[in-house]
Amino acid sequence: MMSKRKIGRIYICHTYYHAYIAVVKELVARHESNEKADIILSTMSNDFGNLKERLEKSGVFDNVYMYDEKEDVTSEEVMSYHRDKGNIVANLLQRITYTKLLGKLQEEYIPTDLSRYQDVYAFCDSDPIGYYLNYKKIRYHAVEDGLNSGKLDDQARNANRGAWPLKKAMAAMGLIFIESGYSRYCIDYEVNDISANHRPPKNVVEIPRAELNDKLSKDDHRILVEIFLENADRVVGQLVDPSDPRPQVMILTEPLCEMDVREKLFGDIVDEYKDAHRVIIKPHPRDVLDYEKAFPGVVVIRDKFPMEVLGDIDGFKVDKVISVITQMDNVYFAKEIVYLGLDFLDKYEDPEIHRKTENLDK
Repeated sequence: MMSKRKIGRIYICHTYYHAYIAVVKELVARHESNEKADIILSTMSNDFGNLKERLEKSGVFDNVYMYDEKEDVTSEEVMSYHRDKGNIVANLLQRITYTKLLGKLQEEYIPTDLSRYQDVYAFCDSDPIGYYLNYKKIRYHAVEDGLNSGKLDDQARNANRGAWPLKKAMAAMGLIFIESGYSRYCIDYEVNDISANHRPPKNVVEIPRAELNDKLSKDDHRILVEIFLENADRVVGQLVDPSDPRPQVMILTEPLCEMDVREKLFGDIVDEYKDAHRVIIKPHPRDVLDYEKAFPGVVVIRDKFPMEVLGDIDGFKVDKVISVITQMDNVYFAKEIVYLGLDFLDKYEDPEIHRKTENLDK
């Protein structure tokens, strides 16, 4: 019996950033091929609102699917194999079963047959979708969770402390699952910058986001704005105030620290700039701190969209973008990028909480 011919590409996304990069990659691919692709939006950890409808309207993808991805905590059976047995051998034996069961748990919720695609791109394969691909023996491309996210967190090694060489070997055999390039069925692990990663896997590949951006046409940028800015006129109106001649600074918040500590941290940043600059705050989607109340007079943009789309707005610029730990190497609308980093965060939070990669097992 002849095997069925595989078709096109599919992207599996968990965040607006993932979806944005998927659209960028597909817009670039369309310049070289007429073959369109499909996209899956996982609702496990993110509310995409009406992004599905906007993606469908854009025509970038043939099909836009929603995926009710199931965490391990939704199944008592799966969680029964996720308890510390007291020794590494027993733990690894039960992890083999856990790996299979978590993958199998996804089966009835997967919205399309992933095995029929020529190329499967999975953002953040540490989520259950990675276990499903391992369970079904489907080869795929893993894509980094966030821009240069490996600079802060060597996710695969952090999640597998102790007996790392043994666990890595078991993942290579498909017995257990390890994300970010270590799965038997992971073809490669795509990152923006290899040098920004802690000891990346051998199958790491570098596809700079700046090079993708350079390949976008003016029409491509318009499509990105239409997809990812649901209320484009209002958002642009907040971002640009012709009556205020001060230079603009944009602060990107993150759900860092406890709420009171977070308010102090970002309050110190606001105080440094508020007199000489027009301050714009773009809260992280999971950051529920009331910045309007905490910092009166500051412009707060609560709309959900990937920050990168601001670079697709024709003529929009800010003088500075400031972040604590979010990587911002490819922010095309900012004249200057201020990355405060872990040394700054150390002043507000116990370093043991956020410095996870400095004492990894060899």
